[in-house]
Amino acid sequence: MPEPREQPARLRRAITGPMLFAFILGDVLGAGIYALMGVLAGQASGMLWAPLLLALLLALLTAGSYAELVTKYPRAGGAAVFAERAFRRPIVSFLIGFSMMAAGVVSAAGLAIAFAGDYLQTFFAVPSIPAAMVFLLIVGALNARGIRESMGANLVMTAIEVTGLVIVVVVVGLFVAGGGGDLSRAMQAPADTGVAVAVLGGAIIAYYSFVGFETSANVIEEVRQPSKNYPRALFAALITAGAVYLLVGIASAAALSPAELEQSSGPLLSVVEATGLGVPSWLFSAIALIAVANGALLTMIMASRLAYGMAEQKLLPDVLGRVLPRRKTPWAAIVATTAVAMLLTLIGDLATLAETVVLLLLFVFLSANISVLVLRRDRVEHDHFRVWTFIPVLGIASCVLLLTQQRAVVWLFGAALLVVGVVLYVVARWSRRRSMPRGSGRV
Repeated sequence: MPEPREQPARLRRAITGPMLFAFILGDVLGAGIYALMGVLAGQASGMLWAPLLLALLLALLTAGSYAELVTKYPRAGGAAVFAERAFRRPIVSFLIGFSMMAAGVVSAAGLAIAFAGDYLQTFFAVPSIPAAMVFLLIVGALNARGIRESMGANLVMTAIEVTGLVIVVVVVGLFVAGGGGDLSRAMQAPADTGVAVAVLGGAIIAYYSFVGFETSANVIEEVRQPSKNYPRALFAALITAGAVYLLVGIASAAALSPAELEQSSGPLLSVVEATGLGVPSWLFSAIALIAVANGALLTMIMASRLAYGMAEQKLLPDVLGRVLPRRKTPWAAIVATTAVAMLLTLIGDLATLAETVVLLLLFVFLSANISVLVLRRDRVEHDHFRVWTFIPVLGIASCVLLLTQQRAVVWLFGAALLVVGVVLYVVARWSRRRSMPRGSGRV
């Protein structure tokens, strides 16, 4: 059959192990940590490193499941495809795909709020919510114009994001070495809650900083020696990001009190300014804005293309599959996802939006961990990574644990988004059934 042979020929295996490492690191390391350190301080006081460490360990469990699934099915496109193979229920794979798309839109809304906070205020004193909306409009316009991603561009953006985090660690290190700050604050526990409860609550938010590795499943067909390179790059990128986050968490606690961090919408800028070591505020703010803007743009590209693809598969209304004639970009999906993100900036604060992203992705990751166990009966002809069986079992347990810790308002947000998805799914099936000639086969 010619069609199955055609697909590999169209995608050149040009991504080496180091390039894949940089790609995953760029997806994981970046915007979230620039925005959430103040929110974490409100949860875990000075022990910012503890929820970050717990979130890393929990993310590594699900990463193990992804390493097996992606190398076992190197032409598959992520958790929705794995769910389709494992459960054979269209509604299940739809909900997993829609959860991914919704998480992207909610994440972009949260990043827009972060963009419009203290980092932007360094340059322009403007109201935050209107600024967040304008930012999303600009992101949507760039998305509709057509964005060509390349590994080189990803390396540049990742380098900028990492540079900002290195600046935080270095200047605080010099600050503490010179007698400033208070390193003991890194062990300061919350006064009103137990340490375990505070760390677990913080991990729900910190988990947001580690998600992103799921998108690497979409480039597996272009990776050289995927069974060897993908697991190495995936685990190395997550561990590297975790190490950087831990250092940034300790540095932030040493430079500022938890109350000062919590009050700032640009917490890492406040940390750098507190050292008084002459790093220009505008320079660090520019780095942070680039990191946040890049994260929002990549997220909205993913969400709009996923909406477009689901419309093409008749899982969402056909209108979302409309494309600009000249630009060849999915304008209807871009308009829809951008509009929803703009609305979400009105009704949710950064913490709520971040927790909603985590809630939606927990369903995706829960599905992936279960899929590993279900698909163990499915044999493939090529060698692939195989994770220890207890890892996906612990991954399932970790997802359930984090789901039980979500606030009621977050469940309400997530449920409302999934209800919208189910309604769109029903509308799409109804429209498809009506458009089929009478007497035709199954829908």
